[in-house]
Amino acid sequence: MTDLVTFFFVALSAVFFVVDPIGVVPIFLAITSNDPPEKIRQMARRACFTGYFLLMTFAIFGGVIFKIFGISLGAFRVAGGLLLMLTALDMLRAKRPGTRTSPEETEESARKEDVALVPLAMPLLAGPGSIASVMVLMSQGNTRSLLYAVPVLLAVTITFVAAYFILRAASLVQRVLGQSGVAILERVMGLILAAIAVQFVADGARDLLRTP
Repeated sequence: MTDLVTFFFVALSAVFFVVDPIGVVPIFLAITSNDPPEKIRQMARRACFTGYFLLMTFAIFGGVIFKIFGISLGAFRVAGGLLLMLTALDMLRAKRPGTRTSPEETEESARKEDVALVPLAMPLLAGPGSIASVMVLMSQGNTRSLLYAVPVLLAVTITFVAAYFILRAASLVQRVLGQSGVAILERVMGLILAAIAVQFVADGARDLLRTP
C-alpha cells in the first residue's frame, strides 16, 4: 500500500509539473486578451477536456503503441526522460519550453477565433513531454500490477481539474503571483521535474543493460 501511495505522488508530480498549467497562464491570457469572460471560460473548459482526453488515450493505449513499433520500455523511458529534461531545463531558466510551442505558433494563435484545441490543448497542455510521461508511468506501473494504473489515471484527472480552475481564474493567478512569482514556481517545478527525468533515464538505462 505504501508503494502505491508513493507511486501516486510521483505520478502526480510528474504529470502536473510537465503539463504546467501555471506556466500556461501568461500564454492563455495573451491569446484570449480580446475575448469576453464567457468565451474565456468556454475555451479553458474545452482545452482541458481535450488535453485530458488525449493524455488518457495515450495512457490507456500506450502499450499497444509499444508493441506496434517494437519499442522496449527501457528505450521509451530514456527517450521520455531526455524530453522531460529539456522541458525541465527551460523551466529552470523561466523560458517557455520549446518542445511545446514556438513564438510563431503563439503569435498565430492570437489571431485565431478558437484556440482551445490548438495550441491550448495540444501542444501546451498535452504536449510531447506529458504524453511521454503518462506512457512511461503506465508502463512502469503495469510491470508491477494493473492496480498501479489507477494512480496514473487519477493523477491525470486531478491535473486537468486543477488546470481548468487555474485557467478559468488566469487573470487572478497572474495578479496574485505576478511575473516573478510565476518564474519562481516555474523554477521549483523545473527542479523537481529534472529529478524525475533523471530517474526515468536511470531506470531506462538499467532496463536496456539487462536486455540480452
